[in-house]
Amino acid sequence: MNPVEHNRQAWNQQARAHCVWSRPVSPDVIARARNGDWEVVLTPKRPVPAAWFGDLRGARVLCLASGGGQQAPVFAAAGARVTSYDLSDEQLALDALVARREQLDIRCMQGDMGDLRALADQSFDLVFHPVANVFAPDPCRVWRECHRVLRPGGALLAGFMNPDLFLFDHEIADRSGRLEVCHRLPYSDTASLAGDRLQAKVARNEPLEFSHSLDIQIGGQLAAGFVIRGFYEDGSNDETWVFARHAPVAFATRATTPDVAC
Repeated sequence: MNPVEHNRQAWNQQARAHCVWSRPVSPDVIARARNGDWEVVLTPKRPVPAAWFGDLRGARVLCLASGGGQQAPVFAAAGARVTSYDLSDEQLALDALVARREQLDIRCMQGDMGDLRALADQSFDLVFHPVANVFAPDPCRVWRECHRVLRPGGALLAGFMNPDLFLFDHEIADRSGRLEVCHRLPYSDTASLAGDRLQAKVARNEPLEFSHSLDIQIGGQLAAGFVIRGFYEDGSNDETWVFARHAPVAFATRATTPDVAC
């Protein structure tokens, strides 16, 4: 099984089912963004600080693995020159839908977040990468590619899951109300789930997930040449989720490339 191709098809299904990340923003959201009143999220619910963006008017923004008719249209309405690059055809179609509806200029490109060869070196001022590398086997490829396509002094805004989340079997926790360690880290659906559980997940066409250590998430950005400039934690929109009662579910970083090209 090819996890990347499976996840492309799974996210196409998620988009057709109008999951929370596949609900296009309303005309009112776009109208307010055109007037400078907007916010977006990298993680489940906490808005990204406005200071992390600066002035987006005319900025070249890459929305990486964030299709779904949400962030890319907001950035375009705020005056940015936006490219949406996503694995899922259906998620990109939602960005294109809002672009047509609101007469926004968004370039939509289909591809793997770890392979940006179709994009030129130093061609963006900002990469916006919400929680998505949980679906990628190797985030370090993503960090290296983001560094390559950013101009000197450009910024990467990234969200990622708390790796401790993957210690637990959340189906069991939801039934019992208790957290019990069931998995070793790093976790992956393909290696950590029992065969019948994995087969059932694949049969339901659910995206396959991979945990990644902070050594990979933060250390990987540093190793790619970034400097971490900002950080925050976030909780969950689902108040019934047992894990979220005890710990943050996601983190976000703002990282920059050196001001002068090496």
